[in-house]
Amino acid sequence: MILTIHRHVITRLARFSVSHDNAMTWLLHVTQVQQEDRGYYMCQVNTNPMISQVGYLQVVVPPNILDEESTQSAVAVRENQNISLVCKADGFPTPKIMWRREDGQPISVERRKKVTVYEGDTLSLQRISRTEMGAYLCIATNAVPPSVSKRIIVDVEFSPMIWVPNQLVGAPAGTDVTVDCHTEAHPRAISYWVYDNVMVLPTKKYAINTEENSYRAHMKLTVRNLQGGDFGNYRCISKNSLGETEGSIRLYEIPMPSTSPKATEMKSTANKESVRRANVTRSSVRERERERERETASATERPSVVRAQLDRAPAPGTAHVYRAHPHHDSGFHISPGDALTFEGGEWRDEGNEMDERVITLRVIKKSAQSYRVAIGALTDVIKHTESMKHFN
Repeated sequence: MILTIHRHVITRLARFSVSHDNAMTWLLHVTQVQQEDRGYYMCQVNTNPMISQVGYLQVVVPPNILDEESTQSAVAVRENQNISLVCKADGFPTPKIMWRREDGQPISVERRKKVTVYEGDTLSLQRISRTEMGAYLCIATNAVPPSVSKRIIVDVEFSPMIWVPNQLVGAPAGTDVTVDCHTEAHPRAISYWVYDNVMVLPTKKYAINTEENSYRAHMKLTVRNLQGGDFGNYRCISKNSLGETEGSIRLYEIPMPSTSPKATEMKSTANKESVRRANVTRSSVRERERERERETASATERPSVVRAQLDRAPAPGTAHVYRAHPHHDSGFHISPGDALTFEGGEWRDEGNEMDERVITLRVIKKSAQSYRVAIGALTDVIKHTESMKHFN
């Protein structure tokens, strides 16, 4: 087809024009280039012989996805069925089609082989599972910017499933307890709790919380201030257009754990124990005093066996020294209790005199009982000595 002759445009296409620089150069101008403009163009000079020059106009077109020939933007399929996703595009050069998942997860193709990117205008998913649910991206590119893509949502539908982490839960009365169920369903399920054949609603007694993530949900039920009527079987139920299922949890009562006594309680208990021990001690002391009085009376009746003189009873807060001559065949020991202290001297040789021991009894408690205990202690000494003399 002849486009121009000299300065005249022969074609009726207004997009073509010609120009001349009054020298040796002629230019052909094409505006709003179309794909049909692609091809060979020849410039001819009618001399004898004729001369010409040929050039090729390459028209490139960025990729364009053909929605009419491609899978729609959202499709649904039952779990374990097959589905094919189609993506058509034109452009020049011919675009290359690639598929990938929007979340970056691998795609299962060709006998469950997993790939990150799949090339081809048709993506076939065999026996699709719920884990393959999500957005798939079809990307068309041919090195001519810009690249284009299409987003296709694949919904995998299945009936609800429930699993219960703890089917048997124990808690003491008066406490709060939380039971939970995990569910999976698509389309999204209606989930709720039932106790004693009545749907549980949020109240001061019950707190209900559901955390959803894609086709998964985590159901939680908190029962506050457990009482006798709160123990029993709780059911979590989930249903959608494809089916219904439920899980069961048995809530039972366990004994309240023992608690450590408070500081005030421990102090009170300790005080009571101290009083009890003091009473026992006083009773024992009185019994010992009576026994010592009987022994003292017996010793007084036998002056030839025990020779001793108690000049006076110990006064409160003072020390009284007694010099005792012990039997050589046995020693003696004083255990006066908490009312007296005992300070023992050492055995020593005083010439030809008998060995002596200096004993100091100091009255600690300034009470009549202290006197009695002191007398009783000295009586024990008398029982094991040949003689005793009191020095102030």
